[in-house]
Amino acid sequence: MEIYSLESNSNAPVSMIPIEHIEILNPRDRNEKVFAEIVESIRTVGLKKPITVTKISNRNRPYQLICGEGRIQAFKQLGATEIPARIIDVNKEEALIMSLVENIARRQHRAMEFLSCIERLSDLGYDKHAISKKTGLVPEYIQGILTLLKNGEERLLYAVEQKKIPLSVALNISKTADNNSNIQIALQEAYESGDLKGHQLLQAKRVIERRQLVGKNLSYALNSRTSKISANDVVKTYQKEVERLHNFVKRANHTQQVLAFITGAISHLKKDENFFNLLRAESLDTLPQYLEVQLADK
Repeated sequence: MEIYSLESNSNAPVSMIPIEHIEILNPRDRNEKVFAEIVESIRTVGLKKPITVTKISNRNRPYQLICGEGRIQAFKQLGATEIPARIIDVNKEEALIMSLVENIARRQHRAMEFLSCIERLSDLGYDKHAISKKTGLVPEYIQGILTLLKNGEERLLYAVEQKKIPLSVALNISKTADNNSNIQIALQEAYESGDLKGHQLLQAKRVIERRQLVGKNLSYALNSRTSKISANDVVKTYQKEVERLHNFVKRANHTQQVLAFITGAISHLKKDENFFNLLRAESLDTLPQYLEVQLADK
């Protein structure tokens, strides 16, 4: 499915139109510093790029804005009553889509505004590939955003757009057992604080979810959706799991050393014919398969 772009209408005629004749849908709050820079640029060198509008059936405001709200507000602040506009011929749906794409493509935008634009395009029937083609965002990123939007993960979405956590981490956090919001918040805070990163966070998440399922017989039971879990709890869970695995590896190494000593000793004794005949006489000349394999390699 095609998404209409402003570039395809770059040769449309430019006319001076009254600002009061332009209808602005969904006006946005603006960054004061950025807006001041726009005003000063227009005051100094003039308008570099005309706004884009389309004609509509409205007697009082016959034009609908597609792109250029900031430029309009700057012109008004400078006392102008008219503004150069590129007038294109598109229907209502096309105008909406072009406006959404332009909002996404802007270098500076509010996080939730950006996300709502992606969601609106999806609601209009455009898939991740169509949105990706016109926005420059990879399809996987679009799909991840849509997944979080579908699940109502506004907290995680905002963190992703603020670059506090990667999208991949946000998706993993959102997939907690029973969508436990307490655990999600604790995991997010643990990541944002820098206490746990990457595989550390995922390992802590797996341990917490496992303990939720098995109940209170473990030392750190988290089997209630209503129990309050903090980022500190998540960090402690990870630290305990690391300690448990460290002890497990330590015991395994010790066991391996004991087995190595036993197989070495048995290998030495098997070379003593008198001792082996004694074992055979007492029907003790067979060994566990594991030891037989180990001795065969010696």
